[in-house]
Amino acid sequence: MESFDGVIVGAGAAGLMCAMTAAKRGLRVLLLEHNEQAGAKILISGGGRCNFTNLEIAPERFLSANPHFCKSALSRYTQQDFIALVERHRIRYHEKTLGQLFCDGSAREILAMLLAECAAAGVDLRTAHSVTEIARADRFRIETDKGRFDTPALVLATGGLSIPKMGATGFAYEVAQRFKLGVVEPRPGLVPLKVTGETLELCRTLSGVSADAIASCGRASFRENILFTHRGLSGPAILQISSYWREGDTLSLNIAPSLEVEKFLADRKRTRPKAELKTILAEALPTRLAHALGGAAPNLPIANVPDRDLSELAQRLRRWQIKPTGSEGWPKAEVTVAGIDTAALSSKTMEARAVPGLFAIGEAVDVTGWLGGYNFQWAWSSGWCAGQAV
Repeated sequence: MESFDGVIVGAGAAGLMCAMTAAKRGLRVLLLEHNEQAGAKILISGGGRCNFTNLEIAPERFLSANPHFCKSALSRYTQQDFIALVERHRIRYHEKTLGQLFCDGSAREILAMLLAECAAAGVDLRTAHSVTEIARADRFRIETDKGRFDTPALVLATGGLSIPKMGATGFAYEVAQRFKLGVVEPRPGLVPLKVTGETLELCRTLSGVSADAIASCGRASFRENILFTHRGLSGPAILQISSYWREGDTLSLNIAPSLEVEKFLADRKRTRPKAELKTILAEALPTRLAHALGGAAPNLPIANVPDRDLSELAQRLRRWQIKPTGSEGWPKAEVTVAGIDTAALSSKTMEARAVPGLFAIGEAVDVTGWLGGYNFQWAWSSGWCAGQAV
């Protein structure tokens, strides 16, 4: 049996950050990964360009049963700290929209940077190692299909349930529950939503059409593009709101957010009475969407459309009520909402209060960020805090 100062299970974003941080402090660190390579999710993120952080990181842009939990880690290792690391490795990047930072080149550059930092610090990285058993007496004993290890400090960095084809499992939750840590019921987040009936027929008709919209659910609202699909709705605004949506909730869509719709329609009825309604709508909406939403009389001149019908149309454009039947589930979810209960952990170190030496970081924990680099920043910040404390 080999002994280490710290063993980290899971070589994703959080695990790599934790390993390199701990090893830089002179600790003997083992990083175990059950996949053939480290950082598989990093490579597919951001369309292969890795949206590695966001300039506008703020605690209120994270979901958790305890919304205050993420504040300490995010303030101790900030987006500026990670940007400095990226710049030190001379990785070129750009801001896309809404503070989102992407590599100019490839996500491989971010993974190569993390692996280089781990190697320089002396991290012992072993891939294709499946953990079969974890036990604890005075130290943690980790059994794998390729050997046994023991350590005073064990870090759970195996992520959540999203994208199972990348090897995602509920391993972290199983270990947490074995050590009597609570787990908030995980559900898919940043995920397309499915609809049925007339709404589905409309979505299929409009499949591939994208439009600027405000998607709202409860008190949460996001303005970005929505995308109609063969099964329902996707696009950034829908992915964002999906993390707040629960079964049975109704979404409200404003698909003309830049327009005072009633005023616009009344003005066009007065100034262009002979123009067809669908033509008028196409001034403000994508053409196919304008044609589909023209109501019962899209080909009528707007002068012939009763004011009551125009009012109903305006209401639909501003507050289109949609009741999704479900989400596309774990295969299409970009993140896991919820996870290991933060009530069991120290917000400063990520260590379990009742189990000294046991840490949980990254997506395994009940902290979920918005779309746009927020979840990577949580991985860097929580991984760094645990790496400092191990």
